[in-house]
Amino acid sequence: MAKFLYLTQEGYDRLKAELDDLKTNKRREIALAIAEAREKGDLSENAEYKAAKDEQGMLEMKISQLDTKLSDVKILDTDNIDTSQVTLLTKVKLKNVTSNKELAYTIVPEAESNLKEKKISSDSPVGKGLMGKKVGEIAQVETPRGILEFEILEITA
Repeated sequence: MAKFLYLTQEGYDRLKAELDDLKTNKRREIALAIAEAREKGDLSENAEYKAAKDEQGMLEMKISQLDTKLSDVKILDTDNIDTSQVTLLTKVKLKNVTSNKELAYTIVPEAESNLKEKKISSDSPVGKGLMGKKVGEIAQVETPRGILEFEILEITA
């Protein structure tokens, strides 16, 4: 049974652009590097040739991984987000019960998490703890530093 990779349209487009770039530009660069190294003579003692071939192998592996990821993608519908509880793509305003500090995060699929943009993965400890909670509920989140409690203040799309 295939495990789906959930992405927003933006996340899908970003991965697709990366794959297209690898398949065209990066493949061309490596092919040129291999050709240049091959022209330098004896391939059995040519470190540049070996390095270029190794890079080509790594590139093909990355292309294969991205192809596999993109074949299992389900694009999330951003128009019909349920804000009655914390789900993927909801924006959550919460308060740390201990410190009274307010925080705001968007819950996103793992592939799109970015703490600088305040996007946390639904698979992270905090994301898992918040999923399914409603406004007014207290989420107990198990972290490496111990259990933290967050009160859900607001859920928006």
